[in-house]
Amino acid sequence: MSAKQTFVIVGAGLAGAKAAEALRTNGFDGKVILVGDESDRPYDRPPLSKGYLLGSTEREKIYIHPAQWHIEHDIDLRLGTRVTEIDRAAHMVRTASGEPLGFDKLLLTTGSSPRRLEVPGADLPGVHYLRTVSDSDALQAAFASAQRVAIIGAGWIGLETAAAARAANCHVTLLERGKLPLLNVLGAEVAETYAALHRAHGVELRLGVGVAEIIGAGDKVTAVRLVDGDFVAADTVVIGVGILPNVELAASAGLLIDNGVVVDQHLATGDPDVFAAGDVANTYYPLLGTHLRLEHWSAALNQGPVAAANMMGIATSYDKVPYFFSDQYDCGMEYSGFVPRDGYDEVVFRGDVASGKFIAFWMKGGTVLAGMNVNTWDVADAIEALVRSGAQPDASKLTDPEIPLSDLTP
Repeated sequence: MSAKQTFVIVGAGLAGAKAAEALRTNGFDGKVILVGDESDRPYDRPPLSKGYLLGSTEREKIYIHPAQWHIEHDIDLRLGTRVTEIDRAAHMVRTASGEPLGFDKLLLTTGSSPRRLEVPGADLPGVHYLRTVSDSDALQAAFASAQRVAIIGAGWIGLETAAAARAANCHVTLLERGKLPLLNVLGAEVAETYAALHRAHGVELRLGVGVAEIIGAGDKVTAVRLVDGDFVAADTVVIGVGILPNVELAASAGLLIDNGVVVDQHLATGDPDVFAAGDVANTYYPLLGTHLRLEHWSAALNQGPVAAANMMGIATSYDKVPYFFSDQYDCGMEYSGFVPRDGYDEVVFRGDVASGKFIAFWMKGGTVLAGMNVNTWDVADAIEALVRSGAQPDASKLTDPEIPLSDLTP
């Protein structure tokens, strides 16, 4: 590989940082330019709604590499820099300052942004979204002084911030338009366990409700008005209603967009010199035979290095089983696999759900599509192997905690 080549990575989050690392690990000796629009060097996002928000994880621990790493590995890290244009024909990107950066290969790891709630009052002081480390800092400060917190949206961010607000002794009301938290992600059988978990920790769940307006007096939030006319008092509001992939740059460059930047199993777009990874990428999963855009830490962690290898001409497929994790109160979970909404016919439990230690398996036609281990550790690899195998294990063995899961994989 020629030392004259320049690889540009737009987006200095986990996927971009891990791609830059993999380029050097794999022996790429050309120029690597890593461009990020935040002022912080690349960091992990999961702690922002977990340990860092709770104050148990110190700031230095969230960073992906030590401060000197980029210098030591000759990575040209450009922070606080926004790329505004991709000129594919000229093999160049342009930054907001007008500076052109030429590339031989380009990787887009532009991530995602919180979906904004379009209701009156959504821009009042005291209304928070959570995406960046500064967002997490602001939320931690808000929880320290808040008495009543309203959280709009009972997805992972909503539930994890609810747990952090309860840890700060705030009264928490969780507002969700669905019938259960995480209903579309987990299905009713397992979603019910998260509703129970939060109720047990003093969260007031208001399910099946819509938000009409956020009310303020002077320059601060005082309440959320629901569609049915009811008012929920709050001095802090957190909005967690999903995220949207940051595709504007790719779209304006004429790349194929469909719920993200469409890439194949090699993380390549339709342009052989342009790749995408992480939250922004709608990736083809050979194992599942479909494209998926997964907003998961593991996708960013693992896709960055696969993209880097393919940029170097080392043909590598991304074939991971989807994986994510969550920590709320004293409840930790890991989820391996993928289940389309309503794409299963039963959920089978191993262990005692009431005890808070169990594994749930989503099944279709006797095949394990996904498994979620709750407060049950060192089994994620066995669950992943079971999902990957396409096995149809005997139900009595699957539900028996005495039989090792590894025995069920052919």
